[in-house]
Amino acid sequence: MIHVMVVAGYALVPVAGIALVVVTHVRPAALAGLGELLGRVFVTRAARITLLLFVWWLGWHFLVG
Repeated sequence: MIHVMVVAGYALVPVAGIALVVVTHVRPAALAGLGELLGRVFVTRAARITLLLFVWWLGWHFLVG
């Protein structure tokens, strides 16, 4: 049962990506662009620090020996 849930979870990611592409082609104003999204996210200092710490953690775990 767990195996089926994991496979379904991995299959859901590309399906969601394809759905996003279709939505942006059908209704371009429905989703914000990357620049607008980052502009809204980086308004607060807490969001900038959180993203910095996440990128540091990601690099530490995947890029360091």
